[in-house]
Order: sequence, then structure tokens, then C-alpha cells
Amino acid sequence: MKKKNQLLKAFMVAAAVSISGAAMSQVEIGIRAGANFSNATIKDANDNKVDTKLNPGWHAGVTFDIPVADEFYVQPGALFSTKGFKTDNSYFGGNANINGKASASYIEVPVNFLYKPELGSGKLLLGAGPYVAYGVGGKWDAKASGGNASISSDGSLEFKGDSKDASGGDKLVYGKPFDAGANLLFGYEFANKLSFQLNGQLGLLNIEPKNDGKKPDAKMKNTGFGISVGYKF
Repeated sequence: MKKKNQLLKAFMVAAAVSISGAAMSQVEIGIRAGANFSNATIKDANDNKVDTKLNPGWHAGVTFDIPVADEFYVQPGALFSTKGFKTDNSYFGGNANINGKASASYIEVPVNFLYKPELGSGKLLLGAGPYVAYGVGGKWDAKASGGNASISSDGSLEFKGDSKDASGGDKLVYGKPFDAGANLLFGYEFANKLSFQLNGQLGLLNIEPKNDGKKPDAKMKNTGFGISVGYKF
């Protein structure tokens, strides 16, 4: 009986390994990189919207297309992505006319649900899903002008849950480190596994940090869109 149990266990382990191996053999591993055009929706404590503009950046990383049904896939990924915004008001401090730019760096994990029907010799790409991201740094620069003088300054960005923990100096708090939101994508995958897609992203969390432990009255959310080139192995 003991020998039979051992044989049964060995068979079950072998079967599980075979099944998981077959499933993994169908997973398509890919790389993706492209341009970001990011912005941020910002409102101050009085609910006045801060005028912001698109800030170009980039993203790059890996994706995994996991088949779940005919023409349907789940696609998790891991990306390095730059976000942020430009502004020409006093957001960066001071009373002078200031042109500023914040470029924030994130490690991002999207999980998209893809529909990939055949179209011509390739496949159409339609997808949507959530993402989570964690801020790891970045940089800012600003140019203040007044009268006949102008002053330029720059520094690094940091992510803090509470503004009281800001380092000061040339470091500026961009927001809370954790972010989450929704993705949309549309593209085409050629027969040679090369693909192109348009990406849209909407941040759903207010990443404005607390003010000395108190809930912030201001609001800030990341938004943006981009263009990607990908390749499946």
C-alpha cells in the first residue's frame, strides 16, 4: 500500500509538471518599449485646477501573453516608465513666472486582458486592465523669470507619504510612492511577431501626500498616453 501511495504521488507530481510545462510552453514572452506623453491632473486645496501640460518620456520592459481562451489572453508585465508634467505657473514655488517640469520614474506592473483576433496575416490587439506602480525617483527643473533677470534651478524628485518627511534642499516631493489606475491599448501584431500599439492610462488614486499626518485637501492623479513597439519571442 505504501509503495502504491508513493507511485500515485509520483504520478501526480509528474502530471502536474507536465501540465504546467505545457501551459508555460504556450506563454509568449515579449519586450516592449516606446514613448510616453504624460500629464497630471492637479487641484489645489481650494479645488482650483493647476494648468499643466504634456511631458514626454519613455517606457520599456517585458510582457507575458498567457492564453486563457481562443483569441483571449491575460498579459501581465513589468515596465520602467517615466511620467510627470510641465507647468508655467508657480507650482514649483515662488511668486515669479515659472516654467517647470517634473519627470517621475516608476516601476509599473500592468495586467491587461487582451483580445487578439486574426486580421490579415497578423492579429489585432485590443486590451484593457489595471496597473499598479511604485515611484522610485526622478528629476525636476524650473526657470523663473521676472523683469530682466531669469534664474534656473533643478534637482531630484522623491516620493513620500507625508510632506513632513520631505528631505528639503533640491529635492521635491512628487507624491505618494504607490499609484494604481487603468490601461487601454489598441494595436496590431504582425506575423513576424513585431507589434505596434497605442496606450492610454488613467491614474485612479490621489497621490498627493498627507500634510503632517492630515488628509490632503489638494488632489493629484497621473494621466497619459503613449506609443509602443513590441516583439514576441
